[in-house]
Amino acid sequence: MNILKRDQHEWKLRVESVDDMWVLARLVRPGYSFAMLGERRDQTTGGEEGGRSKQSERKKMWIQLQVQSVEHQTFSDTIRVHGIIEQAPLDVGLHHTHLVEIRDDVVLRSNKGFSAMDRDLLSEAVSASKRGQVALLVVEGDEMILYFVTGRGLRESATWTMRGGGKRGDLRQNEGINQQFRATVVSGLTQQLNDELPLVICGPGHNRDRVMADLKAAGHKRTMVSIATSMGGRGAANEVLREGLAGTLLSEHQMVKEIALLEEAWKRISTDGAVAYGSLDLIKAMNEGAIDTLLISADLLRDEAAQINGKSWEQWTSQLKSLGGTLVQCSTDHDDGDQLNGMGGAIALLRYRM
Repeated sequence: MNILKRDQHEWKLRVESVDDMWVLARLVRPGYSFAMLGERRDQTTGGEEGGRSKQSERKKMWIQLQVQSVEHQTFSDTIRVHGIIEQAPLDVGLHHTHLVEIRDDVVLRSNKGFSAMDRDLLSEAVSASKRGQVALLVVEGDEMILYFVTGRGLRESATWTMRGGGKRGDLRQNEGINQQFRATVVSGLTQQLNDELPLVICGPGHNRDRVMADLKAAGHKRTMVSIATSMGGRGAANEVLREGLAGTLLSEHQMVKEIALLEEAWKRISTDGAVAYGSLDLIKAMNEGAIDTLLISADLLRDEAAQINGKSWEQWTSQLKSLGGTLVQCSTDHDDGDQLNGMGGAIALLRYRM
């Protein structure tokens, strides 16, 4: 995310990545004002021409909406912002939908000023923009899956499946099929990945090393690491992230940090350690000042209908900083984040066991 202007009530932002889309979809909230270039039909340009109706001309203009709703699908490169036109050359008071895409400039305004949780999320997005994506290829004998590790999730991009081969039959024929399959994957990776994008190659067995050798033979000079995992498929990708197997290559990604903290929470639950979840235990931990780190879904934090101890989650967590605790806004677009949702959306690592 690139901040073009920032003050107490107004932010002008440039959206630069899919991760920025995720962040923006959580910053834009009902009641805020949202503006960008859009198109409207100018009805004054319509009329009759030669006895036939002349279609109204579409004009580009700066349109500011009072936001009513936001639609965004995980890893999509568009956001739909619906609202009522507040400012525009025409049609003030009518409904309009902005379609936000990567590289768009947008202006977000809040008359009450932006909350601490929104300021923190924006700062994380700016920091994340300095770290590039990492590609992760899960290699099995008859299937290879390409993922992109972003700051906020694990995105599946492509799957290659081998037809033929198998364990029986002529070994020379099987090896030929395997080589052809790997060549197809290498060609696909060459087309999909830019030259500088790092690549983690993982999976059970030694086929991953053959793929790395093929990539080097094809001229790939990118940073590449080969990592053995105990399983294949998405489970292999999660194992790399969960166990920190890729070392410094992924350690600074926000999602990897979240996963490490959530894994610590699951470990403490299994050992009856210093952890709290569920409203009653969380309220008790907050009242005692026992929370060291609170892991909470970014969506739950912004859900005004959800409450804890008679307050919104945003209001309830606002006291955490004064108690010396840390708030981590988690994505649910990875497996551990999805598990957090199943635990109620919030879990706390405590300073001591209650």
